Order: sequence, then structure tokens, then C-alpha cells
Amino acid sequence: MRGDNEQQAGMYSYISPEQRVPADHPLRPLRKMTDEIFKQLSPRFDKLYSRVGRPSIAPERLLRALLLQVLYSVRSERMLMEQLQYNLLFRWFVGLNMDDEVWNATTFSKNRDRLLRGEIAEEFFTAVLDVAREKELLSDEHFTVDGTMIEGWASLKSFQPKDAAERDSDDKPDDPGNPTVNFHGQKRSNKTHESSTDTDLRLFKKTKGSEAKLAFQGHVLMENRNGLVVNALLTCASGTAEREAALLMLGQRSQQKRITLAGDKGYDTKDFVADLRACQVTPHVAQNNKGRSSAIDQRTTRHPGYEVSQRKRKRVEEIFGWLKTVGLMRKTRHRGVKLVGWIFKFATAVYNLVRIRNLTEVT
Repeated sequence: MRGDNEQQAGMYSYISPEQRVPADHPLRPLRKMTDEIFKQLSPRFDKLYSRVGRPSIAPERLLRALLLQVLYSVRSERMLMEQLQYNLLFRWFVGLNMDDEVWNATTFSKNRDRLLRGEIAEEFFTAVLDVAREKELLSDEHFTVDGTMIEGWASLKSFQPKDAAERDSDDKPDDPGNPTVNFHGQKRSNKTHESSTDTDLRLFKKTKGSEAKLAFQGHVLMENRNGLVVNALLTCASGTAEREAALLMLGQRSQQKRITLAGDKGYDTKDFVADLRACQVTPHVAQNNKGRSSAIDQRTTRHPGYEVSQRKRKRVEEIFGWLKTVGLMRKTRHRGVKLVGWIFKFATAVYNLVRIRNLTEVT
């Protein structure tokens, strides 16, 4: 018998969002872990909000929504609010009831900036690491460091001379909104030019033969046991930024016991290796024998642990791959090294949550 195709809008629903989400859905363990983390951060949230006035968006719901934005690669806050309007899974995870009103995208962004000023991304990242430490998933002896280029939200047309006189001497643009620009024959560098869209961006290319882009650099410090990120940092792009960021992240360690640090050939310089040894760090970076002698000799390479570090260090590319294909870090949607750094740190924390879930949920 043919079924009825008539649709009549129901006035009531007797099934809660909690019942609609399958018991084995992959978001359930993430929701459980984040609930425990937010309980720990609750006193910190209280300090960010006034005790009087109109209630704002609950920071727990705001962070859950940001977490969904990273997990599901939602490109903008407006698209995220649209998903929250009709997506029952999103409503359940954030903590919204069926009849709760969805926030305005502008209000959502302003409240996110409040968490930025409160350095919540750093504390959330630390709390996620505490969860991994309680589950004995972290190594405290063997680490890997690496960096990646994160393309900025600016056009190459915005890369203009710093000298106002030289910039004003150019011909009047044919289209003020999107002018035709011919860079042929011009010599442009970060010393003489800067982006008018985001002054923190630098013209940079990761490898020889590739095109230069306006970009930041993201850096991660990974422990080698399970490939979890133990520190993350975003800086302006430069040829020495990776080594400088590595020393900075190593200097933030709470434990000062001797460790090993793996890295690619870009870290094989005499100064960097000497700085590592001075910090009680055994350098396990790859040898660079092209055109110059390597700073890594047989004192290091003769040990079996060096070969193990060289195999393990390649796992860091999985982190960058996830951040760029899923975590919205291939091309940032924000401006300024501080805000983009907040988003980068939060995205690495989300990666750790997913990694912890995968490691602990294996049957």
C-alpha cells in the first residue's frame, strides 16, 4: 500500500535532542570531556563577566560552538549560526533547547573576542593536556618541533610600499575597490612593503620554487608517543621564525629534565643545535649535508634513538594536515597575529581532543 505524502506540522515534539543523538556518536565523548574541562574553567569564566547587567552568551556554549566550527569546517560565524538554527546535532552539542533563540553572528563574534582578551584558548589548551596526562598518553622525554605556513586574509595587491610618498605617487587606480596592479619589474620585500589589510602579514614562501604569499607561521611542539600537541605558537613569518619559536616553546616547559627534540633539516644550524644542548635538550634533527657541513655528528646519530626520532617526527605532518583540511587553518579568516594565534591555539586543542578520543575509544 502506498504511503501518505501529506505533511502536517506538529505542534509538539516528545523526543528530546539527547534521545535523537545516537549513543555511539563520535561527538558524545568530546562533549563529556569538554564538560569536565568547563567545570574546571568555571572560576576563570566568572572573572570575565560582570555580576550585574543583561546575561551574555554562556562561555561554555560559546566554546562548544567554536569547537563545532573547527570540527565541521564551518567557514564563518554566520554559517555557524545558520547551522545552529536547524541542525539538531549542533543544538544538542552546544546545549540549546529546541525553542532557544540562536544568537546573532555579530554578537557571537564580540563574545568570542572577550574570551580572546581573557586568554581562554591558552587555558583550554592546558586543560586538554591535563586530560591527556591523566590518561597517561603523553611522553615527557621525546618531542618533535615543526612549523607551517598559514596564508593570511589579504591580497597581494594590498602589499604596498611603506613610504607614503612612494605609494601616493602611483597612478590613480581604475577601480578603488579592486584596482588593476602590475607588479612586473618591481622589487618588493618585507623591509620596504607591508600589507594595508593586515600589517602583521609577511611575504613568505616555505620552499624554493614555490610562490610567495602573505602569511603567518604556525609552530607546534609534539610529543612522540601518541602525536599530541604539547605547545602551539603563531608568529610572523620569517626565515628564522621556526627555530626561534622552537626555543621559546622549549623555554616554557615546566620540567627541565633532559629530553630529545626531533626536527627537519631546517633546524640543522650550529647556533640552534648549540642552544638546544645548553637547554639540556639532545638535538635529533635531520642532517642537512647539501652545500655545508651538518651540526649533527656521530655523537648523536650513532644512537638507536636518533633513528626512532626520525621516524616519529614525520607524524607532525598529520597535525598540520588536519589543521589545514579540517581545522580552517589553510587560509585564516581573521586578521592580526594575536587573534589568528588565538584561533590557531584553539584549533590545536580541538585536534588533541579528537586524538584523545581516538586513542581511548579503541576497542
